[in-house]
Amino acid sequence: MQNYLEYICIDPNIRFGKPCIKGTRIAVSDILQWLASGMTYEEILEDFPLLKKEHILAALAFAARREQITQIIAA
Repeated sequence: MQNYLEYICIDPNIRFGKPCIKGTRIAVSDILQWLASGMTYEEILEDFPLLKKEHILAALAFAARREQITQIIAA
């Protein structure tokens, strides 16, 4: 997903500046933890009706990009 930043915002007044899905207080890390715990996309979307599949994909793309940046800095 190339346009993931359309769905993610970082605001120091929301969740202490954690990257969140725009218009919500749902953090990227929340979505990643739900996926890591075994929740399916469908379960997440059912439990959190504000979310769309694009939001989950944006969270994954954001995390992947952050990991790439971390690897570059560490090298």
